[in-house]
Amino acid sequence: MADVPLSEETKRRVALLFSGRDLQEATDLLVRECGTNLPFLEMLNAEQLERFRFAALKVSDGSLEKLMNALVMAQTDWRDLLMAAGFGHDLGAHLKWEPTPPRHD
Repeated sequence: MADVPLSEETKRRVALLFSGRDLQEATDLLVRECGTNLPFLEMLNAEQLERFRFAALKVSDGSLEKLMNALVMAQTDWRDLLMAAGFGHDLGAHLKWEPTPPRHD
């Protein structure tokens, strides 16, 4: 099973939430841990994976630790991740979500 790269929209959202070394780590985690390795998503492409990857990003709120927790949730049952992100009842909800960069006070 090959790793599916991030779509352009996913890359854009990752860059809004993460910077520096965390940006590369978040990108690598999404490619490695939130792709066709998820149950029943083996045949999806980068755009079809956006719903799941956006959900992980939304739940992460710009934190690598929260992103890793979201990815564990996705691997256990990605439906729980979709619900946690508020994407569970609307197939297009993820497209309406626009992250805001985290504040570092």
